[in-house]
Amino acid sequence: MGLNLNAVGAISEGFERSWDSKDALLYALGVGAGALDPTGFELEFTTENSDGVTQRVLPSFSAIVGQGGGRAEIGDYDPAMLVHGEQSIRLYGEIPVAGSVSITTKVAGMYDKGSAALVVLESESRHTGSGALAFTTRTALFIRGAGGFGGPRNPEGDAESALVAEPMPTREPDDVVSYATRTDQALLYRLSGDRNPLHSDPTFAKRAGFDRPILHGLCTYGFTGRALLHAVCGSDPARFGAMRARFSKPTLPGDSLTVSLWDVSDRIPGAYRFRTETQRAETVIDAGLLSTAG
Repeated sequence: MGLNLNAVGAISEGFERSWDSKDALLYALGVGAGALDPTGFELEFTTENSDGVTQRVLPSFSAIVGQGGGRAEIGDYDPAMLVHGEQSIRLYGEIPVAGSVSITTKVAGMYDKGSAALVVLESESRHTGSGALAFTTRTALFIRGAGGFGGPRNPEGDAESALVAEPMPTREPDDVVSYATRTDQALLYRLSGDRNPLHSDPTFAKRAGFDRPILHGLCTYGFTGRALLHAVCGSDPARFGAMRARFSKPTLPGDSLTVSLWDVSDRIPGAYRFRTETQRAETVIDAGLLSTAG
């Protein structure tokens, strides 16, 4: 059992993924849309037939429909030792309510963290038919026990990476948004495709070192994306450009999530830094950066 270091640079064959209105609605419910007010302003994300309301799709939906392939090439590992390390999305237009994309995934790198490995996958999704770029994703997988192979420790950085590596601004945040998750949130979110038993099976969770099943990292990411969409983008998905973040600590179903954000447009135009904390003052999403479109 071990990672296939020769997979770095490999690009998967095209993988087609489709979704419809129901998939988009189920995802929105899975990341808490409508929970505060089922008949309120999020109806455009949670219903398809409300009077005077046109259905739209949450931008963070791209994090699940924009991934496919790549994992088979990276080698053997114990799935109980894998946790989501980082996630980035970049959109090139609003996500349609129903659609299909062709996805290619590149194994961008494998990094030796000592007792663990960090595997980075980059996926590109193009609309089926037109071939136009729809969105890209960058996923970093942290695999405990898979390190020690002597490779590079960290990916090469860029201007955004340098910014998120800095401490958060010391001033008060420009906005703060809080949401409560449900105690059955993971059971609802898993219906969008991630059936990893780490989020549902108590026995599997204990084998992975957790007292009970934890919430999907991408569920916490989706809650955070909703907060940013409403606080920064005026609830308009067309204004949502890109989002990147690091998962720093697991979230438990039933936790409350508080997203704090800072305008850093003096550093990068249209950019906001953010982090997400629980009611226990634990930071669960860190090194966050949102870029607005346009």
